Order: sequence, then structure tokens, then C-alpha cells
Amino acid sequence: MTLANYINDLLYRYDCVIVPNFGGFVTNTIGARVNTTTHTFYPPKKQLTFNAYLQHNDGLLANYIASNKNISFEQATAFIAEEVAKWNKDLKTTAVEVASVGSLSLNEANQVVFEPNLNSNFLTASFGLAEVSTPSVERVKEVKVKSLPAVSEEKSKTIPLYIKRAAAAAVFVGVAYVGWNGVQNQQQQELLANQEESVQKKIQSATFVIDNPLPTINLNVTKEAKNFHIIAGAFQEVDNAENKLAELQEKGYDASIIGKNKFGLTQVAFASYATRSEARKALETIKELVSEDAWLLAK
Repeated sequence: MTLANYINDLLYRYDCVIVPNFGGFVTNTIGARVNTTTHTFYPPKKQLTFNAYLQHNDGLLANYIASNKNISFEQATAFIAEEVAKWNKDLKTTAVEVASVGSLSLNEANQVVFEPNLNSNFLTASFGLAEVSTPSVERVKEVKVKSLPAVSEEKSKTIPLYIKRAAAAAVFVGVAYVGWNGVQNQQQQELLANQEESVQKKIQSATFVIDNPLPTINLNVTKEAKNFHIIAGAFQEVDNAENKLAELQEKGYDASIIGKNKFGLTQVAFASYATRSEARKALETIKELVSEDAWLLAK
């Protein structure tokens, strides 16, 4: 199996698969949706993205390869490095297909661009569900009924008398039935209206009358404070700080502006944490992979 096949297998089981020294494939579960233009229903799926900053070897991919190929962890890591070197070489001239995950290519700035395979669904809960398209429902057009031709007076005289009397009797019975049916409908509507009015009065008299009200419960909920911030930079101009914030959020960080320091500079954080240990662990990864200038602020 190739490296792409191993990545393909792991994406069914995990939300993130990191290829050391290359980048990470990240999934985000989205619900079912309907395209009202094409009348197509799409089942829930895992939406795939690629983050070039996730290059730290977390051991997931190497351990999986070592287990499948029955080799050591070091040999699996070397196998990944060889495949990554081949990918980097091929990307200079062409796109790289990653099994059914998608394709990788380089843009004009030599940055890796990922194009996911829209036909693949790595959400196991949606196994067997496919896209369904239905034709649009057209409204029934109004059909005009042509009136029957009039019968001339001469022809009407030729109709036997007993037929005319039978027709008149049928019309009388029909009118009588319609009249009686209308009376019944009116009586039934009046009965329903009286019942509804009676029920409304009972509801109004019963509303807000509670003999034994439940005691009031006061809940004190405290929000977990995040006082440890990994600083990405401090800016004199607020616009520059907002541009840095947008850049970090686009890269997937839970970034925020945490205010101004004592020098009046607006500080932007990669992320904020509730405990110092969490912040230190994240800081090590950021300093290793993103920026050596990042530092920890306890506020």
C-alpha cells in the first residue's frame, strides 16, 4: 500500500491525520443539506481541509503503517519520509493524487493547495447513503372546459314529456339535498364553535392557577477563565492587529485580540488557555512549527 492509502484508511477513524514534515488532513463533520436549485439531497459527511502547519509527528500514521507492514516505528517513519520526498518532487511539475482523499498541487507562491474529492465521504455513520436528486414539481395548469352547445327550440320540442319531468325531479332532489347538506354543515360548524369557546374559557380559567408552585432554583454558573495567552505579536496600529487576527483564524487558530499592553500596543494571541500546562504544551508546538517569537503571557 502507498502512503495515500494509509491516510485514506485513517480518515474514516480519526478527525486529523498528520503527515510528518508535510502537513495535516483535517475533517469537520457537516450535516445533511439540500440544494434547492438542483433539487439534490446530500447526506451528512466529513468535510476535508489541509493544514500545512500541522507537521509534528504525533505517531498516529507511523504506528498504523508499522502495524500493517509488520515493521518497526523507525522503519515506518523512514517510509513516510521517502513518500513525502517523492511528493515534494512531483509537486514541482504536476499534481499529486492522494487516493480518494483529493489532490495536492502548488500555487504561484509555491504553497500547497488541496482539492478534496467531493465524491468521498469519510463519515462512517453515512455509510450507504448517496446523493439523491428529484425532479421539480410543476404546477397543474388550469384547464378550460368548453360549454355544451345550446339545444335549439325545435329540438327541445321533440324531447318526450316524461323525460323532461324526470329531469326536473332530479334537479329538485339535487337542490333539496344541497340545501339540507348546507343546513347540516352550518349546524356542525356552530356546534364546533361553541365547543371551542367552552374549551378556551376553561383554559383561560385554568391558566396561571397553580396551587403548589415549584420552588425557584438558582444556578451559579462560572465561566472557565482563560488567563494564559500565546502571543503572536503586538501592533501599534489596530488595523495591523486585525489583519494578523484574520490571518491566524484563516489558518485554523482560535485567535483573539486580548487588549493593549502597558506600552499601548494591541496584542494578538494564537490561542488562550485555562491552565498554564495546556498553554506551555501549545507554545512548544507553535514555536517549533510556526513562529519562534511566540511567547506566553499570564494575564
